[in-house]
Amino acid sequence: MSEKTRLDGLPSGVKERLEELKKSLESALGDGLVGILVHGSVVRGEYRPGESDVDVIVVMKEATFANLESIGNALQLARYSARIEAMILTEDEIAGASDAFPLLYDEIKQRHLLLAGRDPFGAVEVHDTHRRLRIEQELREAQIRLRRAVTDAFGAREAIAGAVTRKVKQVRAPLHALLALKGIACPPDLPSVVAKVGETYGVETAALRAARESPDAAHRALVTLLAKTIDDVNAMESTPAAGGGT
Repeated sequence: MSEKTRLDGLPSGVKERLEELKKSLESALGDGLVGILVHGSVVRGEYRPGESDVDVIVVMKEATFANLESIGNALQLARYSARIEAMILTEDEIAGASDAFPLLYDEIKQRHLLLAGRDPFGAVEVHDTHRRLRIEQELREAQIRLRRAVTDAFGAREAIAGAVTRKVKQVRAPLHALLALKGIACPPDLPSVVAKVGETYGVETAALRAARESPDAAHRALVTLLAKTIDDVNAMESTPAAGGGT
């Protein structure tokens, strides 16, 4: 399914709000609007009506106070009427921030739909060093927060199941990036990423798909998966100046 087809597959109300947002931004910003891009679950084919946000990036020439105020009403209407969430960037800052947001920029560059204007991500370069660091950071953060999820659950298995389900969704991007860093091709959707990572690292991931039925098994599977992937990405570090991994 093409990205355009996926946009066409959105509920009619959401498509109408997107079109209204586009026209409002074009009217308010004029030549100051560089582009509007849709990314995230819509483009990956994982959008769920009533559950998923529609992720949009608004790229401006200048994020002046006046420009931001002029689009405030349009963005609020889009958010509360159709769960359209906008990130606001300026064109000049994009290239210089690829080291800070390597995985996000990678995904936007590779998978997006241009709603208006032009694509300022086409020339963005992301380096493997920055990818590796960000992958490790996000996986370690998930590992640490998963421990607190257990202590905060007070034995409630439904809370454990919910935490595991949320964490699996949160690590989709770094796990997909890790596979790419290893030269392993994989579609970006969550089921494909989880299956391929499980196959690559020898972890049985079926329990992750049944977290609500068997929270303890799902938790064990995620703990194992995180430990193995963190060990692997940490072992990829080759620059002493980076500080060394533990």
